[in-house]
Amino acid sequence: MGILKLFGVLRRIGMLSPAGLYGIVSAIRHYGVNVMALLKIAESQFGGMTALTDDRETLTYRQLSSQSERLAELLMQHYNVGSGRKVGLMCGNHASLVKALFAASMTGSDICLLSAEMSAAQFGQLTDAYDFDLLVYDAELASMIEQSSYSKDKVLSYHDRLPAINNMLRASGYAGRKRRRTSSGKIMLLTGGTTGKAKQAAHKPSLFHYLQPFSTLLAKLNLLRHKTAYIATPIYHGYGVAILFLFVALGKKVVLTSGFDAGKACALIRRHQVKVVTVVPLMIHKMLRHNAGDLKSLACVASGGAELNPKLAAEVLGKLGDVLYNLYGTSEAGLNIIATPQDLTHAANTIGKKIKGVRLNVLDARGKRVGAGEIGQFCIKNKWSTQSGGSAWIETGDLGYRDRRGYYFLCGRADDRIVSAGENVYPIELEQILIRHPSVEDVAVKGVRDELFGQRLKAYVQTAEHADLTEEALMEWLRTRAARYQMPKEIVFVRHIPYTHLGKQDKKKLN
Repeated sequence: MGILKLFGVLRRIGMLSPAGLYGIVSAIRHYGVNVMALLKIAESQFGGMTALTDDRETLTYRQLSSQSERLAELLMQHYNVGSGRKVGLMCGNHASLVKALFAASMTGSDICLLSAEMSAAQFGQLTDAYDFDLLVYDAELASMIEQSSYSKDKVLSYHDRLPAINNMLRASGYAGRKRRRTSSGKIMLLTGGTTGKAKQAAHKPSLFHYLQPFSTLLAKLNLLRHKTAYIATPIYHGYGVAILFLFVALGKKVVLTSGFDAGKACALIRRHQVKVVTVVPLMIHKMLRHNAGDLKSLACVASGGAELNPKLAAEVLGKLGDVLYNLYGTSEAGLNIIATPQDLTHAANTIGKKIKGVRLNVLDARGKRVGAGEIGQFCIKNKWSTQSGGSAWIETGDLGYRDRRGYYFLCGRADDRIVSAGENVYPIELEQILIRHPSVEDVAVKGVRDELFGQRLKAYVQTAEHADLTEEALMEWLRTRAARYQMPKEIVFVRHIPYTHLGKQDKKKLN
C-alpha cells in the first residue's frame, strides 16, 4: 500500500518520468535517507528555478543544494558534527537557517529547532537538558548566549567579520569530497514552553509515513497550481518546518523574512505575487487591517498554530474570497484535521474533518469515548506521530467535539475548562459569542475563583476603534445569547489582548 501511495504522489507532482525517477534513486543512493536527499531530488527537477528569497539573497535550487552540501562538509570539518551529535538551530526565518537545516541533516546529526524568542532562563534550561554540540544562532541573541552557561561550539547565522554561516560559505578551500550516505538524525521540536518549561517532540523523517499528510495537503489546498509561497510562521515551529519541506519537494519559490511585521508582509505578498501563505490567525488579522488590497494575489491562506475565531474567518471570506484553510495538528501528532473554505462556510468555527490515516477518539475524564456533540479530550493515533512509530495514542490536551456530519470543533485546552456550580464551562464558547458583537475587536476569557459558584468566567474585551461600549450594555447583549452558566462574573476592557510570539493568546498576562 505504501508503494502505491508513493507512486500516486510522484505521479501527481510529475516525477514518474525516467529523469524524475533517476533523480530520486540517485539522491537516495548518494545521500541516504535524510532531508538533504529531498533537496537533491528537488534540484534534479527544478535546478535553475528560484528556491528561496529572503532579506539578503535569492537562491536557485541548484545554489541552495550546492551551498547546503558545502556547509555540511564545513560543519563536519570545523565542528565535528555527525551521527550521534546534536545541533541546535536558534534563528529567525532566513536562508542561513534553511542551509544549516539541510546541512546538519546531511551529516546525520540530531537537529533541535529552538525558538528565537525564548528567555535567558528558558535557554539555560534547554542547554542543561539537551547538551548541544553546536549552536547556530542569530546575532541578536549573542548577548544572551554569552551570558549563559553554554560553553560548546557555536556559530552565527550571519556576520560581517565573526565566524558565521555566510562567511564559512565565502571561504576558499572546499574540496567537494565525495560524501558517504547517512541516515537522518531526529528533528526535535520543542512544544509549549512559551513562558515555562518546554517539552521535546522528536520526529524521525520517514518517506512512507509522511505520504498521507503530504498527499492530503496537495489535494485539499490545491498546492500544485501555485508557484510562490510565503512562510510567515516561524520555521522553528513544527508547522513552519513541515511546510518548508513540502514546498521544497514541490519546487516552489519560497519567500522568507525574519520576524513578522504586517506592513512588510503585505509588501512581500504584493511584490512577489504570492499565491500561498502560512499564518497564525493573528497574522492574517493584522495584514487585513494594514492593507487588504495587497493580499489580492492570495489563493491559499493556510492558518494553523492557534484557534481561528469565526469573525476573522468571515472577514477573510468577505475580503479575499474562498482562500482560507484551517489546519489542526500538534507537534507530537503532526497534521490531523483540515477545514477547507467550503467547510468554514458550513461552520466558521470548525477545524474541519480528520484526514485519511488519522484515528481520533474524543474521550471523557474517565477515558471513555463520548458521542457526537459531547465534549472530551482529543486523543490521536497516526503513522506520522512521534510516539512508538504511530502505535501509541497521543493525548493532545485539547478539548472539543465532533458533530454528526464528522466536523470537529475545539473547546480550548483541558486546563482552561472550569467547573461553575457543577457545570463544565469552556472559555472559548463565551469568546466565540463575544467576538460576534460588532464593537468587539478581540476578546479573551479565563476562569476566576468565585465564593458562591467555585469558579466563574472573566472576560477581557478589546473594543473596535472609536467604539462606545459599556460593561452594562455588553452584559445585556449577552443575556439573550449566552447560557446562564456562561455569563461572565466581570467584563474588563483592555487596550490590547496580549499574544505570544507564536500567535497564541497569553492569558497569564491578564489579571
